[in-house]
Amino acid sequence: MINVDKIREDFPILKRTVHGKPLVYFDNAATSQTPQIVIDTIVDYYSNYNSNIHRGVHTLSQEATDKYEEARIKVQHHFNAKEAYEIILTSGTTNSINIIAAGFASILQKGDEIIVSALEHHSNIVPWQMLCEKTGTILKVIPMLEDGSLNMDAYHDLVNEKTKLVFCNHVSNALGTVNPVEEIIAKAHAFDAAVLLDGAQATPHIKPDVQALDVDFYVASAHKLCGPTGVGMLYGKEKWLQKLPPYEGGGEMIATVSFEKTTYAGLPHKFEAGTPNICGGIAFGAGLDYMNAVGFDNIASYEHELLEYGTQELLKIENLKIYGTTAEKTAVISFNVGGIHPYDIGAILDKLGIAVRTGHHCAQPIMDFYQIPGTIRASFSFYNTKEEIDIFVSGVKRAVGMLS
Repeated sequence: MINVDKIREDFPILKRTVHGKPLVYFDNAATSQTPQIVIDTIVDYYSNYNSNIHRGVHTLSQEATDKYEEARIKVQHHFNAKEAYEIILTSGTTNSINIIAAGFASILQKGDEIIVSALEHHSNIVPWQMLCEKTGTILKVIPMLEDGSLNMDAYHDLVNEKTKLVFCNHVSNALGTVNPVEEIIAKAHAFDAAVLLDGAQATPHIKPDVQALDVDFYVASAHKLCGPTGVGMLYGKEKWLQKLPPYEGGGEMIATVSFEKTTYAGLPHKFEAGTPNICGGIAFGAGLDYMNAVGFDNIASYEHELLEYGTQELLKIENLKIYGTTAEKTAVISFNVGGIHPYDIGAILDKLGIAVRTGHHCAQPIMDFYQIPGTIRASFSFYNTKEEIDIFVSGVKRAVGMLS
């Protein structure tokens, strides 16, 4: 069970006001808030053992190295990767996707096919388009249905012997749709195609098991998981990480360097050139510790309550339309009211101390499908309350009254 009052005490920012009103933070799909234990971890690093890692014999360097590698093991255990070296610590989901896209440029050939879903964030579209321009690979799209789910019959028709890679999000950032990733992976593997899952929106709500999924690559960001911005992870099966070339050259990713030839370091350092976000990596581990202490089953159950309550209350508003109505979805409600522009409602909500996201949510193809400029997106976390939803719904009603 979630003791939401106790949990809220762990998040200092939830005590602040915005425009003289208590903050109601419903922009969790963009970034989660940070508990005090993670803030303390960041302060502790810079106060007590700030140093570069993997290179120094002095005490601070060794302490920083140990903490950083402990964080990698925390990520490994959280996602149930077989080996710690299958976890690459990156600057975030976008960076992780670009590492794989760049690596496949050396594998794909003209006429090969890769498949993306229509529900993707731009960060899981644009790198693959760039890859196709370089290699002559053909990009195919799994179409979406009116309820915000994928057309899986069309997907099964798309996969063939030319398919080399399938990539899709585990959960849609714009709609909250949970995709049938097990089915997607099984079909791709039947044709020996690799699969990358963008877990940025899934991981705050779901605890993925990469071995059970049998996925080839899984990517996520710490700032969705109560951690800091600027750090994330790339899981890759060892066989794929060995096959792909390094993404960047520089310090840390080498074994030996001469002007005649350079040899590369083994995993994971092959993909971790330069000084990493050391503090961020350590704080990433602290964020995972915190969320695991709350418990992902508890989080999922409580957030489902918030989703159902928020949906019920919002649908009482005349002319309100929710986009993404599948049974399998996370705590995201994406909606519009009549012909009112979402930005206008969002701006009024901000004056009431309510933080939501408005626009196309870096998922413009979804908005084009629905023929709308964007949506208002309210995304809930385990530290939100039904009382906050009541304030939010009242705010939407007030905004609609002012703009109608």
